[in-house]
Amino acid sequence: MKKIQWTELLIFIIGTELVGALSGLLSGNFSSFYSELVKPPLSPPGILFPIVWAILYAIMGISAYMIYTSDAGDMKKRNALSLYAAQLFFNFLWSIVFFRFEQPAAALGVLLLLAILIVLMILAFRKIRPLAGYLNIPYLLWVLFAMYLNIGFVLLN
Repeated sequence: MKKIQWTELLIFIIGTELVGALSGLLSGNFSSFYSELVKPPLSPPGILFPIVWAILYAIMGISAYMIYTSDAGDMKKRNALSLYAAQLFFNFLWSIVFFRFEQPAAALGVLLLLAILIVLMILAFRKIRPLAGYLNIPYLLWVLFAMYLNIGFVLLN
């Protein structure tokens, strides 16, 4: 087993967390928009979202670090990490489209692309380090739950 490269691990975790934080900052005052929406059944309280996302971003950063430090070939790692970056970009976009621009229908399209990219990323990660892929299953499930909520917001508002 390889020795953990703590600096690189922290860069992946903190970098991923910063993407989420920046997205939140650029989303504006989302609490007022969210509170005005008619919510679908099973909608969690707004305070739960930043907690869950902080945990998921940390796990995503850990899984990306596992790929980065793997023994896989450079091309295989580059492809897997490119999928990671692409899904992170769509993750970044979703809250801006939904909250800043108040466009739940367009945000649903972003979520659909995000879910597809997450599946592709999980499959690519799994081929290199199975645990790195499996660590992202809670993220996929959360995004699918967000998609359910997003569909509900579109239909009810």
